[in-house]
Amino acid sequence: MKQIRIQLRERSYDIKIANNLLSQVGKELATYDLSPNCLLVTNPLVYKFYGKQVLDSLTEVGFNTKLALVDDGEEAKSLKWVARLYDQALDAGLDRKSPIIALGGGVVGDLAGFVAATYMRGVPFIQVPTTLLAQVDSSVGGKVAVNHPKGKNLVGAFYQPKLVLADLNTLKTLPSRELKSGLAEVIKYGVIWDKEFFTYLENHIEEALALNDKVLEVIIAKSCAIKAAIVEQDEKENNLRAILNFGHTFGHAYEALTNFNTYRHGEAVAIGMIEATKFAHTKGLTTRELLQRLERLLAKINLELKPKQTFLPEEILKVIKLDKKNKAGKIQLILPLKLGKVTNFSVVPAELVNYLQN
Repeated sequence: MKQIRIQLRERSYDIKIANNLLSQVGKELATYDLSPNCLLVTNPLVYKFYGKQVLDSLTEVGFNTKLALVDDGEEAKSLKWVARLYDQALDAGLDRKSPIIALGGGVVGDLAGFVAATYMRGVPFIQVPTTLLAQVDSSVGGKVAVNHPKGKNLVGAFYQPKLVLADLNTLKTLPSRELKSGLAEVIKYGVIWDKEFFTYLENHIEEALALNDKVLEVIIAKSCAIKAAIVEQDEKENNLRAILNFGHTFGHAYEALTNFNTYRHGEAVAIGMIEATKFAHTKGLTTRELLQRLERLLAKINLELKPKQTFLPEEILKVIKLDKKNKAGKIQLILPLKLGKVTNFSVVPAELVNYLQN
């Protein structure tokens, strides 16, 4: 088992990575001071594969679990579903020590986490991520949110989980497209923080696609360790943590412009990373070699390098202007300088439109 500790004083917690962790969820939670009533949030597909296993493990140690099944996909990340989960939490008799457990991918984690952050002003939150994307990114660091029709994750909070349990076995039932989406976020960590990790991925990405346990454990643990190092220095994204958004400014725009039903999050981020790197190259901030290495690595897992649709620059800008990172009317872009180092670059909207037109 790999174990990583995120040091945030009284909000510190462990990330545990291994096979067969789902059957241990109940025993892991029994070591905490929690009330017996709890809410397990998942979707029908994940429940079909793993729900009974987790429910049984909770029952074994005395938890009274209410199951909440939410829609699959981004449609569940809405205030409508937040209200429904509040109702179910009340029906289950949850109090301030009752855990809300997220079993699923990033959508389930973001939604359940936002409910946990706001129900009774905050109840214990447990992440049990079942996708690679969630295991390396969304389950770690405490960002929870739901979408607004005008933009992704516009309604949210910073709320750390008490524990993250990443079971490698869940990746074996993951569709290939979801696995590739998660690997895009893994590649991001190499660009923004660790050039040796990027090189490791160049040499082992095919093994990750083939679900090699050893390689998967390495890349998940390394991704979580990088994110932990960043979050420990900047929990609420006042400065350093913004680098985690490399590729996300453009990526979120393409997700929103297609009503969140065309791209997986990692697919959009992959396109966004290429777009941001190309922009950095036009500004003389990075080399053609870095762009080519990034393109080759993403191409190894057959991720698209540009949007499938054509959007007007003004359409893209309209969405990007809603980005939470923008300051004083300027767009904030995370741009690579070299492998392992990025910068937060301010650009006026007109300059971005000019780039998108060319």
